[in-house]
Amino acid sequence: MAWSTREIAQLAGTTLRAVRHYHDIGLLVEPHRRTNGYKQYGVAHLVRILRIRRLTELGFSLSQIATMQDTDDQPVEALRTLDAELAATIERLQRARLELGVILRQPTPAELPPGLVPPGVVSTMPHADRSFIVVLTRVLGADTMRAWADMLRKPVTDPVAERFNALSPDADEQTRAAVARDLAPYVRTLHAENPEAKITNAGTRYSARYVQQAVSNALAELYNPAQLDVLRRTKRLLSEPHH
Repeated sequence: MAWSTREIAQLAGTTLRAVRHYHDIGLLVEPHRRTNGYKQYGVAHLVRILRIRRLTELGFSLSQIATMQDTDDQPVEALRTLDAELAATIERLQRARLELGVILRQPTPAELPPGLVPPGVVSTMPHADRSFIVVLTRVLGADTMRAWADMLRKPVTDPVAERFNALSPDADEQTRAAVARDLAPYVRTLHAENPEAKITNAGTRYSARYVQQAVSNALAELYNPAQLDVLRRTKRLLSEPHH
């Protein structure tokens, strides 16, 4: 019994291209050729192709299959390793489904950890503030982020926050000074009520300088020149003795 390349591919339920690729990478030995030059595939070739297909369907890569002995025995150790990898993948996917369930029940931007900020708060946050929080989640320790999460769950009622968000890049000196003057006591109150939310490298693998630089870079990218000037003015006001 001898089959052509097209016939062996059809019998194995694969394609001519796949059979030729198996030859190219050394997974399938070249068959004998007839006097007219056409390849003659036999049962051993069919068995080998079916074995390759079955192993790839299970999840093995072609490079992994190349390292296996082509015997009648099952590649037990390789199968056990694959089983462990699949179990880990299933566990990861199950965790992902749980997180998706939380996001679907309480719509939260995918870049934010589930449950960090209530959906109602997220929907009212300016894009810059939300992106800034994303940066903080990457550079602050778990305890510090919990303090930030507690702070973010409280509704913002001070109108100075809206004035800050509405500042145009070319806001004049008087406007910037007035916003900074009113923002300082608001920020001071936030610090007093949420002392654990201080930006620090505690609980991280980063240096204090790295964390501060990351935060500074984020502020510079996310807020306009007038807002950055207000933040600098506010910081100076906060450093002054409070009476």
